[in-house]
Amino acid sequence: MFESLSEKLEAGFKKLRARGKLSESDVKEALREVRIALLEADVSYGAVKAFIGNIQEKAVGESVLNSLTPGHQVIKIVHDELVELLGGAQSKLTVASSPPTIIMLVGLQGSGKTTTAGKLARQFKKEGTLPLLVPADVQRPAAIHQLKTLGKELGIDCFETGSMDPVEICRSAVETARNSGYNRVILDTAGRLHIDDSLMEELKKIKGAARPHEILFVADAMIGQEAVNVGKGFNDALDISGVILTKMDGDARGGAALSIRHITGKPIKLIGTGEKLDKLEPFHPDRMAGRILNKGDVMSLIEKAQETISQEDARNLADKIHKNSFDLEDFLAQFRQMKKMGSMQSILKMIPGIGSKLKDVKVDEKELGKTEAIICSMTQKERRKHTIIDSSRRKRIAKGSGTHVADVNRLLRQFEQTKKMMKQFSDPGFARRLTQGKGGFPF
Repeated sequence: MFESLSEKLEAGFKKLRARGKLSESDVKEALREVRIALLEADVSYGAVKAFIGNIQEKAVGESVLNSLTPGHQVIKIVHDELVELLGGAQSKLTVASSPPTIIMLVGLQGSGKTTTAGKLARQFKKEGTLPLLVPADVQRPAAIHQLKTLGKELGIDCFETGSMDPVEICRSAVETARNSGYNRVILDTAGRLHIDDSLMEELKKIKGAARPHEILFVADAMIGQEAVNVGKGFNDALDISGVILTKMDGDARGGAALSIRHITGKPIKLIGTGEKLDKLEPFHPDRMAGRILNKGDVMSLIEKAQETISQEDARNLADKIHKNSFDLEDFLAQFRQMKKMGSMQSILKMIPGIGSKLKDVKVDEKELGKTEAIICSMTQKERRKHTIIDSSRRKRIAKGSGTHVADVNRLLRQFEQTKKMMKQFSDPGFARRLTQGKGGFPF
């Protein structure tokens, strides 16, 4: 989403880093480019004005301009202010002291409320709690059917009643949850194509009847500034507690994410990063700032890895790398685990110093399927000792995998390069060099 903005900011910062000494006019010129980049990214004028004003006040001080690395100092100030613009610190969902925790989802029609309800329920179930889905969008019958389908797919109960009164549905659902041991109640309310009085009146009544602990405004990040304006309308009427931005994997300019907290004063709590039900992530302002400034997101990468790789597997892998016994069977296992973490392109962007350099490199996910087919066409002996794979074996493997000998040769070369790279990662000094500016953060 932030690719265009990241490129423009990086171009402006490159000039700052290249200069040994900065003047006040140098800083103002760089901030002018930052201002233009943010406005072109559809960030609200008020948010941009406050953002640039805060940076300029801190960046033109004597301690910055006369420092040994003034360019890096200014970029650090931009990073810190960007974190503040995005909310400062992570804001977690409220948990009621006495169950159930009631979460009310609000937003316009088409913003992704029903899918988000399913994603939230899945997340709660994974955490070991018992969620209850509540279809309160009687305006759109397909929404009720969709939520029931999601509940069935996830193995999560969906509240059913003969009533067509959304207020009564929510009141009855909360009462049922209290009496039946549910820990979380997710209210999927109705939306409209635009804000109107009847919608707001209905939502106010639901709020009064259900007394939710969280009122989360679900916004489609693809609609830019309109999401911000709509968010203000919902906040004025309902006093929302936070925001969930959906479709953050799209190609929008990113203005909604950078403006919505400034306009509403409410934090972004979660972001949807894809259509699948596991594509819901906590929102971390510092990590998002790192992504926008092309500095990667190591913590999110680590968390994704922890979700797919067990500690025992990680220890075994580290041991094999240390002993230089990493083979093609291990390579295949790691390859399959990487696929579970997401697309290769998204993973590369999280690595500091790599995502920006490879921004023009497009990873063909279909081509990656060849890798799996080629290794699966090898014998166990060949996977464990790839050096025995001579020309006749390569021809047999290529025929068995439906590829060419050149593809097999390429894979074997990539495997050798991977072994060298993994040995470098195992070097204790690598992480230190990564965070001291040698390929990583410039500050």
